[in-house]
Amino acid sequence: MSTPGAPAPAVGPSPDEPLPDVAPRLRELRRGRRLTLETAAARAGLSPAHLSRLETGNRQPSLPLLLALARIYGTTVSDLLGEMPPERDPIVRGARAEPVESDGWVYRQAGNPGRAMQPLRVTVEYGAQGNLVRVHPGEEWLYVLSGRLRLALGDGVHVLEPGDGAHFDSLVPHRIAAVEPAGAELLFVHTLLQSPAGELCLDGAGLHHR
Repeated sequence: MSTPGAPAPAVGPSPDEPLPDVAPRLRELRRGRRLTLETAAARAGLSPAHLSRLETGNRQPSLPLLLALARIYGTTVSDLLGEMPPERDPIVRGARAEPVESDGWVYRQAGNPGRAMQPLRVTVEYGAQGNLVRVHPGEEWLYVLSGRLRLALGDGVHVLEPGDGAHFDSLVPHRIAAVEPAGAELLFVHTLLQSPAGELCLDGAGLHHR
């Protein structure tokens, strides 16, 4: 899930300015996301040798390539370039959380974008995405606010009532579905920065949670 709303414009030098040395940061981010050189290169449309040269400073990335790598690593070009992010307002007002619907689920942002931990308020409609098996790096935590939720986690199936929660490694195959026609509502937190950007993404173009 990246968070609702259009992403902020990438910040970085103009095409005529030299790029700072981003090699150590590229290597640090890839390793921090537990991606092999081959996996990260494939997602960026590069050869492993090309990405290796970027990480050792033997080749300078273009700005479009930096943007692609930032998305894969779940961060921003500003972060890759070592720039200080603007101060975020720590308060998230519920009235400003615009709902985003995708495949029968409704998502409302409950935290600030760009953080390693991404919280959402999710409405799970009955019969929507119940057969979708999700597997990805990171952790997930959920807490049922209303309705009853069926969580298939590995070989086990659990029915969660309001007030129940679950916290698990999201590399364990899992499925989430509402038990009753009234649906369910839950608080949901995932570690976005440990998840490949294409596998957990919410933006203006839609949402994909695999």
